[in-house]
Amino acid sequence: MELHKTKEQHIYYYFNAAKEKCFMYRYRYTDEITGKQKEKKKIGFKTEKAALKALLELKATMLRGETKLIENDNLTISQWLDTWYETNAHKWKATTRKQREMAIRLNMKPLLGHYKLQKLDRLTYQKVYIRELEKTYKSSTVKLLHNLFKIAINAAVEEEILQRNRFTKVSFTTNEEHEVEEIENYLTPAELKLMLETAKQTEHITNYSFLLTIAYTGMRRGEACGLQWKNIDFKNNTITVERTRDNKGARPPKTKNSYRTILVDELVMAQLKKYQTWCKQIMLAFGIRYSENSFVFISYQTAEPITDSGLLYMLRRVLEAAGLVNIVEENGKEKVIPKCTLHGLRHTHATILLNNGQNVKVIAERLGNTPAMIYEIYGHVLKELEQESVAVFSNSLDANRATSRA
Repeated sequence: MELHKTKEQHIYYYFNAAKEKCFMYRYRYTDEITGKQKEKKKIGFKTEKAALKALLELKATMLRGETKLIENDNLTISQWLDTWYETNAHKWKATTRKQREMAIRLNMKPLLGHYKLQKLDRLTYQKVYIRELEKTYKSSTVKLLHNLFKIAINAAVEEEILQRNRFTKVSFTTNEEHEVEEIENYLTPAELKLMLETAKQTEHITNYSFLLTIAYTGMRRGEACGLQWKNIDFKNNTITVERTRDNKGARPPKTKNSYRTILVDELVMAQLKKYQTWCKQIMLAFGIRYSENSFVFISYQTAEPITDSGLLYMLRRVLEAAGLVNIVEENGKEKVIPKCTLHGLRHTHATILLNNGQNVKVIAERLGNTPAMIYEIYGHVLKELEQESVAVFSNSLDANRATSRA
C-alpha cells in the first residue's frame, strides 16, 4: 500500500482495493518505561478531518499518561479474559476459579469474545449477551453471569486498559417460566415433614441425619459436609460453622458472615448423639480412628466423609419416594422433577421462619447472610407478609369497632 503525505503532520492518504481514497495516521512516540521508539497507526478513515481528529485524541490520551489504553486498543474480550484468568486464578478459591472458568468458556467467550474490549458498548452488550442468556437461564443466573463479567471489566479498569466500566447500568427482563421454577424451590412445612419421615424410613442413618440437620439449620450443603464433631456442642445445643467441604476438599466458608454458631432443636441434637455412637462403631470396624476432628457425616460403606455429589441423588430418591415431585412436559414427553433441591431446603428453612414472623436480622445471622441478601432473595415472601399485616391491622380495628358498638 503506497502512502502519500498530506499537509497535516502524521496524516497520510492511500487508495484501497476499490480505488477509493482513504486516510490514516502514523504516530511515533517514546515508551516512558523502556525508552524505546514505538509507532501507533490506524487506517480506514474516509476523510482527512476524521483521521486528524483521531490522532489528536491519541495525543491527548498520551499526555494524560494513559499509554495502556493506546497499547491495548486492539485487545479483544477473549484475549483479556484469558489474561485476567491466568493472572489471578491462583488467588481465587477452588469454587470461584471453577465458576469463573466455566462462565468464560461457556458464556462470555462464545457471545462476546470477538469484540474489541475498548469498543463494546452497553447496548450491544445487552443485546448479544444479556438477552441471549435470558433465553436459556433463569434471572438469578443471568445476573450472576453479568456480575462475573463486571468483575473482569473492573480488573481491566484497574489495569488502565479501560477508562471505566460501561456495563454497570444494565436492564433485565423477567423470564416468567424460570422465575416460577426459582421461587418454588422450597417445601411447605407439611411437605418438609413428609420428606424427613420418608428419609427416616427409607434411607441410611447418615442420609437421614444429614437432611434433618440442614432442614433444621438452613446450612448450605458444603457447610454441613464440612462439620467436624468438635463443632457439635451437645451441652448448649449449638452447631458452629467454620468451614465448607466438597469433592475438592475443605476450605474456609463462603463469606465472613458464614462463620456462625447456630442454636439447634433438641430433636436434631438427639439424632446427632445417636448418630455419633453409630459413627464410632462403623469407623472402628473399618480401622479408622475417631476424634473430635473427624468429619460428622460419613459413608456407611467406607466410613470416609460423604461426597456432595452423592447427596443430590439421595435427595431425589427421597422426594420421589415421598411423591414430592412435579410432572412437566418436555419435548412431548413427561419428565419428573423433584419439588426441591438441597439448596432449596435452605430456602425452605428461611421461608418457614419468615412466614412465622421471625426477625429478618435473626434469620440472616442464622443463615450466614446479610439482611440485605434476605430482602433480595425472599422479597416475594416479605411482600406477602406485608399484605397480610395490612389485613391484620384493618381486621383488628374492625373488631374493635364492633366491640364498641356492642
